[in-house]
Amino acid sequence: MYDSRNPESVKLGIRHLRPQGTVFRGAVLVGRAIRAATRPEDKSKGHDMSETSQSSAAAAAIEPVPSSRAQKKHARILETAMRHFADLGYEATRLSDIAQEIGIAKGSIFQHFGSKDGLFLEAYKAALRTFPVFLDAPQETVQQGFFALVRHHLARSEEFRREHDIAYRIILLGNYGSDLKLKKQINRYLVNEDPLGTLALITIGVQRGEIRDDVDRELVVSFLDWTFERFRDALLTEEFDPGLFRRPGGVGTKAKQDRIEEFLRVLRSAIGNGKAA
Repeated sequence: MYDSRNPESVKLGIRHLRPQGTVFRGAVLVGRAIRAATRPEDKSKGHDMSETSQSSAAAAAIEPVPSSRAQKKHARILETAMRHFADLGYEATRLSDIAQEIGIAKGSIFQHFGSKDGLFLEAYKAALRTFPVFLDAPQETVQQGFFALVRHHLARSEEFRREHDIAYRIILLGNYGSDLKLKKQINRYLVNEDPLGTLALITIGVQRGEIRDDVDRELVVSFLDWTFERFRDALLTEEFDPGLFRRPGGVGTKAKQDRIEEFLRVLRSAIGNGKAA
């Protein structure tokens, strides 16, 4: 078993992930363990708990477990809200319409999610959980390494969008159609949770000798997240929103596979260590 305090033990942790055909959520856990291991220790944490922390711990200990009925209502609100956000956008979605469709009081939505922003943030998280993490790929692709995994997920992105259209539209809203306050919450979630397992992928790439190790790893993680997301969205939005990511008259006649290979060449020149992938 890998040691969460030792980032170099990530390989061993990956071996214990679930087999092909299931989502590699273990990669996300490994990524969190790596981040925790590389953060400075909080010297304020000791055996003597402050009065505030003791109160928080006590409150957590007695916090009631949500009932099955409450969980079902929570899930129903979230599912309905996702459809409204995807169809209407954030601004045009009204909580009163969601409540009326479900047959509940509008106040129940605030009770479960706190605010409209809180509801959208949970919808964004739920949508992103439908995305496959980077290590969720056939075993032969995993064995081929970093760039093969990136290629695999870009090639499958069209299929994913067709299967999860609502989820993908919510991701687009969160990434490009939210205000700064909401975007800040989304970014905090992405950084803290690493839902796609990007850090685990980068760590494996470094260990395999495919990714350069002379640049801060968190910067490399951010670079991959930014470029992968924008390029994937540019590929997928051409059908229903042409020109969203490219200038009018840009090069759009190349086959998607050719453009994916060009993207990989650019990515390799930026973060690769010079070895062939």
